[in-house]
Amino acid sequence: MLLKKLKNKIHSEIPLTAFMHIDIKNCDDKYLLTTAPLSMNINDKGTGFAGSLSTLTTISGWGLCWLLTQEMGFENTSIVILKSDISFTKPVTKDLNCLTKIPSSQDIEVLKNKLIKKGSGSLIIKSSISEDENTCVSFEGVYVIKLI
Repeated sequence: MLLKKLKNKIHSEIPLTAFMHIDIKNCDDKYLLTTAPLSMNINDKGTGFAGSLSTLTTISGWGLCWLLTQEMGFENTSIVILKSDISFTKPVTKDLNCLTKIPSSQDIEVLKNKLIKKGSGSLIIKSSISEDENTCVSFEGVYVIKLI
């Protein structure tokens, strides 16, 4: 239910995600899986456009933060990315599959306590786009979450 709500939210509030055909596929205790078709995110070389790869990893981190705060019971939040680092190590030649790592339970608990006590907190989120068991894109972002 929350995954569908997240997909609707990003597509309605961040129109680029709808144009890219970003889909929220699955979330378990280890990863959030987001996808996008190569055909809508292709460059002049026939591989994944770096802007699309960056957008997918960034929005996946944002989406994970949103899911976590929803699960904590915080309905009204402002989530922004403070800084990020991305590396493009191999071209992406197939549909984009982004795995966003769920932070440790300790990191999630620290965030929850900061939100309760201070009304804001941050998380470091890591994502990757891989193809044929090879990492093509590595991303790390610092997201700031505030209660509104």
